[in-house]
Amino acid sequence: MERTDAGRLSEPTDNYQGLYASPCQTCRVTALDAVSIITAKRDGGELSDAQIDWVIDGFTNGRVADEQMAALAMAIVLRGMTRRETARWTAAMIGSGRRMDFTDLPRPTVDKHSTGGVGDKITLPLAPLVAACGAAVPQLSGRGLGHTGGTLDKLESIPGWRADVSVSRMREILADPGIGGVICAAGADLAPADKRLYALRDVTGTVESIPLIASSIMSKKIAEGTAALVLDVKVGSGAFLKTFDGARELARAMVELGTDAGVRTVALLTAMDTPLGRTAGNALEVAESVEVLAGGGPADVVELTLALAREMVALAGLDVDPAKALADGRAMDHWRAMVRAQGGDPDAPLPRARHTEIVRAEQDGVLTRLDAMPVGIAAWRLGAGRARQGDPVQAGAGVEIHVRPGDSVVAGQPLFTLHTDTPEAFSGASDALRSAAVLESDATVPPAALILDRIEA
Repeated sequence: MERTDAGRLSEPTDNYQGLYASPCQTCRVTALDAVSIITAKRDGGELSDAQIDWVIDGFTNGRVADEQMAALAMAIVLRGMTRRETARWTAAMIGSGRRMDFTDLPRPTVDKHSTGGVGDKITLPLAPLVAACGAAVPQLSGRGLGHTGGTLDKLESIPGWRADVSVSRMREILADPGIGGVICAAGADLAPADKRLYALRDVTGTVESIPLIASSIMSKKIAEGTAALVLDVKVGSGAFLKTFDGARELARAMVELGTDAGVRTVALLTAMDTPLGRTAGNALEVAESVEVLAGGGPADVVELTLALAREMVALAGLDVDPAKALADGRAMDHWRAMVRAQGGDPDAPLPRARHTEIVRAEQDGVLTRLDAMPVGIAAWRLGAGRARQGDPVQAGAGVEIHVRPGDSVVAGQPLFTLHTDTPEAFSGASDALRSAAVLESDATVPPAALILDRIEA
């Protein structure tokens, strides 16, 4: 990796080093003990396959202490890893648990992963849409933490719906031509090393590393056993990655990892400066997803759903137009069947918050910016998200958005409706939203692109 005249790191051609160049990119050391491995990476060395296998196995089985793995993670944050190291690290995490296998299903398998954003409910309409096109969609999802909502939290607002599905039941659902999709929690035996390592990174300031982020995501997705994968890498104020260059580097690293593991992988970089759709919350986003499946819904949610569906269908080798499957009701039929297959009632009323409050415009103007981050924080403060893993969430809490960039607004017009069971949360949520909507007089707002780039092997 070399520095350009502007002082920025130029893009590597055959490896990725995070944000730092290593002074020793080719030296490899082979001592198999935790201290030697830590110091080797601290000093810029490239870890051998045997060292990586040993340290991941040792950490998983308790022979490598948490403080030692935390030190190694910090060394990786500062020194980076080559493409070979990252691929081996990912393989070792996959090898720490079971790897699922759906190759004998009568339908091609394809999955999607999003790095998360505000109002990102795309998985909900996308999975049944792609299933309606003839693919099997084994979607292992997670719960939200902080300002980004979790797919499982949203679906758990549907009465009776269960996130825990056995592997045998998954196979039955995926093979059923009338269903074809599962959205569920990953089992404890799927890449357990990653679960332990992520919890450690979260409390030691070592989350921000492209190789570690990429291997964390891809170890679970590869272990899931899907033959193809589409990545939705968010970039912008409401995303984990704020800059285009950082998001592109992560997307490229994950595409490489998937390709090296034999999984056909494509990534889209998509904008997350503005919330997706008109809602941020759990039941609120489920209702909006059902609107999309019924042929309506916000234009940006429909656009991104169809864009990702086309990528997934193409990777699955299917010659089907997802737009037709959405328009003719097949996607809705698969959605209802998917909900029922996991114990849910697609006809049951969704939970509603007990209290609402409207945030109104204080002046006339054109909405020139709708910042996703404050909207996500407001939804979190209202009870839609959690501060720590395991905290409860409110099914009906969240933010309803009444305006979009480019809209003309008059003083007193509703901008947001806040939903919560705990009205004392209104003050903090309203404070967060003060910076969300920027109004200017006589402004012109050009249409913003939703899909920013596409990365393939």
